[in-house]
Amino acid sequence: QVQLVESGGGLVQPGGSLRLSCAASGIIFGIYDMGWYRQAPGKQRELVAVVRSGGRTNYADSVKGRFTISRDNGNDMVYLQMNSLKPEDTAVYYCHAEAARDYWGQGTQVTVSS
Repeated sequence: QVQLVESGGGLVQPGGSLRLSCAASGIIFGIYDMGWYRQAPGKQRELVAVVRSGGRTNYADSVKGRFTISRDNGNDMVYLQMNSLKPEDTAVYYCHAEAARDYWGQGTQVTVSS
């Protein structure tokens, strides 16, 4: 059974930081491209960042320079370090794994508000 379990969301003030974690199980983690998506109320789900199986990363323009995605293949984990958070970063953040099939986590809420 494939599971992607996110953690690390919460309430943070503008300018603050959070680190999201995603623990994967049931997949051969090293062959999957791992990504973080987010969905704000009333908006479509959008890609935030992805780290390919080979290590290359891509970011949405809106988070470049503020967010960093990383992966730990030894522990089947993917992380999203979020700095200089803005109110517009408020959303549910989802972990995503993609290879021949793709899988989603259940999401973790991030709220940026004073």
